[in-house]
Amino acid sequence: MKAVTWQGVHNMQVTEVPDPRIEEPTDIIIRVTSTGLCGSDLHLYETLGAFMEPGDIVGHEPMGIVEEVGSEVTKVAVGDRVVIPFNVSCGSCWMCDRHLYSQCETTQNHEHGTGASFFGYSKLYGQVPGGQAELLRVPFGNFLPVKVPHEHDDDRFLFLSDVLPTAWQGLKYADVPDGGTLLVMGAGPIGDMAARMGVRAGHQVISVDRVPERLARVKAFGAETIDMNEVKSSADIAERVRELTGGRGADSVIDAVGMEAHGSPVAQGIQKFVGLLPDAIAEPMMKKAGVDRLAALHTAIECVRRGGTVSISGVYGGAVDPMPMFQLFDKQIQLRMGQANVRAHTDELLAMLVDDDAFGVDAFATHHLPLAEAPDAYKHFQKKEEGMVKVVFKP
Repeated sequence: MKAVTWQGVHNMQVTEVPDPRIEEPTDIIIRVTSTGLCGSDLHLYETLGAFMEPGDIVGHEPMGIVEEVGSEVTKVAVGDRVVIPFNVSCGSCWMCDRHLYSQCETTQNHEHGTGASFFGYSKLYGQVPGGQAELLRVPFGNFLPVKVPHEHDDDRFLFLSDVLPTAWQGLKYADVPDGGTLLVMGAGPIGDMAARMGVRAGHQVISVDRVPERLARVKAFGAETIDMNEVKSSADIAERVRELTGGRGADSVIDAVGMEAHGSPVAQGIQKFVGLLPDAIAEPMMKKAGVDRLAALHTAIECVRRGGTVSISGVYGGAVDPMPMFQLFDKQIQLRMGQANVRAHTDELLAMLVDDDAFGVDAFATHHLPLAEAPDAYKHFQKKEEGMVKVVFKP
């Protein structure tokens, strides 16, 4: 089969790889009909290259048709249409019983001290072959696949794999009070969707980004916007937010940017330097050193009101990143964060999608491309070129 494989930093290629096969009696094989390109994939493209090996199959937002099932699979059958969450979670361990599917004890990666494995996401998270491919082996076939109707195009349900549950959890963690103000840092796919959800929930939503096309999307959905190109610093952003919130600041902030934020040139340089080192040296540096670009998080902390909540959906990686502890303590800020526990939210979200496109998912993707165009798509997406906000590959 054909699959998108990592061959080196900034080097994604579509290559011929062996077809997956049933390995456990609870496995299923799906033929992928749509698979997303996620902002988190860009971390593999450059920043987390030390944890990748040439030939790794990437991608963690797939859906498709069941082609084959293991002997113990009873919940889905050949021909069913399914979406696959990015967490590889068993559904029955202590963590899964508590709906902490991103911490699944069955697939935790003790070697690297990380939580549940993810599809297509490096040695840090299990090195499980990913979903930007023609076929995908899915374990835990009686729990993990989300069975969806055959009605509607793929885009109606595809984003159950990551975007919708990640934004939904971020919004829940933000704990916006009734009639409150939500500030969303970043208007990429997750920030865009979180803003849409906040508007639908009746909150005042303010979205911050530097890409005009992205700001236009959230504005059209009802959010107010701040263009980072029109301000000089995070202090200016915070002042604009206070102007929009009676001088107090946002009740809640979602950081949907993470470790590759603009405005952190020193950390950006360190990231690039570490990415050039041999893996044996780079791996411990990436895990232990504070090399994240923290501009978005620091801005979020500055913009939130005293006693407010900052919800972090963007991925961070450095273990000793400097945090403004005085400000966090002085402002009595609550922090909530973590990888989305996807399967905890899929049933609730699916019920919202069956009869209504409440979040504009049918038109959410800006580009639908064949798998063969993946290398160029990664390049353009990282550089925020050609109006790319959300890319869907059609294997």
